Amino acid sequence: MTPPAFRRNEAVGLDVGWIAQLRINRPAAERRAASLVSARAVKGDYQAAWLLKAISVIDLTTLGGDDTPGRVERLCRKALQPLRFDLMAALGVTQLTTGALCVYHEMIAPAQRALALAGSSLPIAAVSTGFPAGLSSLETRMREIALSVAAGAAEIDIVITRQHVLTGNWQTLYDEILAYRHACGAAHMKAILATGDLMTFDNVAKASWVCMMAGADFIKTSTGKEGVNATLPVSLVMVRAIRDYHEQTGFRVGFKPAGGVSSARSALQYLTLMKEELGLAWLEPQLFRIGASSLLTDIERQLEHCVTGCYSASYRHAQP
Repeated sequence: MTPPAFRRNEAVGLDVGWIAQLRINRPAAERRAASLVSARAVKGDYQAAWLLKAISVIDLTTLGGDDTPGRVERLCRKALQPLRFDLMAALGVTQLTTGALCVYHEMIAPAQRALALAGSSLPIAAVSTGFPAGLSSLETRMREIALSVAAGAAEIDIVITRQHVLTGNWQTLYDEILAYRHACGAAHMKAILATGDLMTFDNVAKASWVCMMAGADFIKTSTGKEGVNATLPVSLVMVRAIRDYHEQTGFRVGFKPAGGVSSARSALQYLTLMKEELGLAWLEPQLFRIGASSLLTDIERQLEHCVTGCYSASYRHAQP
């Protein structure tokens, strides 16, 4: 299937009345999410194909206080060669990379150097706007975006101000996201909702809609730093908001679960969610990413099992 021509989301104006009437049936959402876990499974060659797809949409991430240029250079090499050559040959794969790299602003330059040496145009995503809490001054947050775009980030992962959601201040949230969108310019903007902080499914749905109305190219579950990060029920609420937004406006918005997606099995569950709720068009890197650091190692082990019938120890696989 040929991926659809990509058209960036545009700000459509805030409809406060639409936001106010949004309600989510939480038990129904949780039942539907549970069905994705219990009743969907792929095996054999199909599993291998889905796991290869999962690799292609990973935002390979390092967001530690102990990040160094050397660690980021290793991350770049792993992103460009995420699977061992012998496994690629056995699976009939000639070319494979992750979807992008995700780093702090200070690590953009080392990532650019490593990718340039490899002759790669793999996108670099930078977290911004006071990540992860988003509580620095607006002037500082806007400046962070501008600096990261100038440094070469093709994607900016912004964090919303959670208090605007918790107090129902939708106009202020909209204005904030719209300002971020303008500051990003040609760089694609992923809006991180930090769903673990938003308390209710209604708030998750409303925040999703406000961010999309303000022009977010992606909506993302979490920073990975909250107590509760990506979950299937919350993700279902978000992807259904994406589906309804597309039906109303014609714009396709991407989705990124992040935080806690660390096993091949969980990656397959998110791929299934996207296929069943949004369709094959959303299984491309331009519309779906998984924010992860340790996930790739487990996928590689699962693919080795597909090829050899045996599981290998994780230390046999290069760590990102």
